[in-house]
Amino acid sequence: MVYGYRRLAAEVTRGASGLVRRGARRRQVAGIHVDSAVAQTLAVHTVIAAGGVAAPITSGCEEMADLLAEWDARLLITTPRLADASLRAVEDSRVRQVIAFGQARDTVDFADLLLLEPVPLPFLDPAVQPALLIDDGGVLTHHDLITRMNTLDEGVELGKSDVLLVTWPLRCSLAMTTLIGLALMRGSLVVVAPGLSPAELSATIHDFGVTVVALSDGAIQRV
Repeated sequence: MVYGYRRLAAEVTRGASGLVRRGARRRQVAGIHVDSAVAQTLAVHTVIAAGGVAAPITSGCEEMADLLAEWDARLLITTPRLADASLRAVEDSRVRQVIAFGQARDTVDFADLLLLEPVPLPFLDPAVQPALLIDDGGVLTHHDLITRMNTLDEGVELGKSDVLLVTWPLRCSLAMTTLIGLALMRGSLVVVAPGLSPAELSATIHDFGVTVVALSDGAIQRV
């Protein structure tokens, strides 16, 4: 799946507006259980723009149910392939809406949010507004995320001419969110391709003109 900056910005803004129109409230936790970096990026930024707290989930169904209950989540965003597991997980939680990036039973299609009459998005103070729940149960504000991005960029210095290849698995949710957020903030092109063999890695670097690689061992280096 390919997203340009214009499309991404438009869908995040309209999707966030749709969430607000459907009752999303500031500081409410939204679980995110998806199977692609594109879906995770779109979901995280949409929830944050709506004033919510994004909580990527990589656990199985039972653990996810416990987490949703612990977080008092009211919303879960998923993908069609994971929709059945997501619906099972919300049965004993306070989740009232399950949104999917595509059509799936008993869910709201994300595309339908984009068609709703726009409403104003909430004003957010980046210093105190929670944005992201992380694996250890901590909460990052908008300012915390920006600080992490700037720290990550100290040894890389991404720019508009860069092509970033991310080979990390989706379960590295905080690292993925931070790095892709940094690349978007800098205007770089992002290519996500986890699980590459050495030969596939070399071919991908060549085919896309990659200038910076985030390797599976966590290292980020210029090519």
